[in-house]
Amino acid sequence: MTSRSPLDHSPSTSDSAGDGAIFSQFELAPGLVHLNHGSFGALPRTVAAEQERWRRLIERDPTSFFTFELPGLLRQAAGHVAKQFGGREADWVFCENATSAVNGVLAGLSLKPGDEIVTTSHAYGAVLKAMRAWASRREANVVVADLPVYLQNDGQVIEAVSSALGPRTRLLIVDHITSATALVLPVSLLVDHAHKLGIPVLVDGAHVPGQLALDAPSIGADWYTGNAHKWLFAPRGCGLLWTHPSRQAETLPAILSHGTDGGYTAAFDWTGTRDVTPWLCFGASADAHDSFGGSELMERNRLLALEGAEVLRDSLSAVASGPPEMRPAMAALSFGDAPADVHIPMSLRRTLVQEYGVIVPIHAFAGKIWLRISAQIYNQIDDYHRCAEAVRAAVRGLGLRP
Repeated sequence: MTSRSPLDHSPSTSDSAGDGAIFSQFELAPGLVHLNHGSFGALPRTVAAEQERWRRLIERDPTSFFTFELPGLLRQAAGHVAKQFGGREADWVFCENATSAVNGVLAGLSLKPGDEIVTTSHAYGAVLKAMRAWASRREANVVVADLPVYLQNDGQVIEAVSSALGPRTRLLIVDHITSATALVLPVSLLVDHAHKLGIPVLVDGAHVPGQLALDAPSIGADWYTGNAHKWLFAPRGCGLLWTHPSRQAETLPAILSHGTDGGYTAAFDWTGTRDVTPWLCFGASADAHDSFGGSELMERNRLLALEGAEVLRDSLSAVASGPPEMRPAMAALSFGDAPADVHIPMSLRRTLVQEYGVIVPIHAFAGKIWLRISAQIYNQIDDYHRCAEAVRAAVRGLGLRP
């Protein structure tokens, strides 16, 4: 098939969304199959309009806005977050993304030579790199609990993490939903076990807001971070951090500025001049999510992802990363051994979008090549059939076997 621009694909009966009225509420290019909501989200037109409204308002008098208006507006927005995800307004702060929040927690962690930070082998790559960098600066160590590549139940996670915790463990960082394998981990149980050993816990819930029902304080962790720009329809750059009151004195952003002396909320609310409109749009984003169905939308997406995974499994002889009960509105499936050429997954991903109009992550993990699908309101089951056909054709074109 001749290569062409991703934007050149004309709409068809198997387009993403099926329902044109829904699809038209997003800026997404028609004719493409959008199956990567998990990485960067998608912005509804209503939220885009709200962001533009804030930008115009700021530009009328930037000095007065940042000096006098912004502090109160950010606390008001944090109040919306607390209403949505539990806790108090004072416990929630904004950051660019979950990785930024993790770096803030790591920066304030008191580590001595030989101390340990524990995570799992399914941890997000950027977070693992940050852990190693901060640990290295203090001559501490990162311990990785080796989870099975293909999980079967929560007990396997608890057993692996429990065996990795020890007397030198100073922090456990665990994903709520893993990125590479798209599985929901039993974070409340892991927190409870770690706390019995006196170990604080940071839960990386980057994919959770808008994909799973969330009451952050009820999980019991010391810190919980998530992104509203993945599944809650916020503009990109709307990261969230909840910190237990007992940990707020030691929790500051990795970038310190004029707000530093004011403590937790002041330090995060002001780390320098930036585009704050994603944060101010949180309320509009939550409203958009509710307008699309809220909890019903999350369940609809979960069921669609399960159905889509079955399509891909049957067509590609693929293997899912875990059982249906551990999967949210995403699914990761392996469909062959990872090639020696590390560039093959990205080449395959590029071929899929440029030649077949299918946008889906392809990555190597644990010696296998994987694809990860998402399900969002604009997706229908035909999207996964089209994805399966495209992957089969693209794999053959590169001389691989699904």
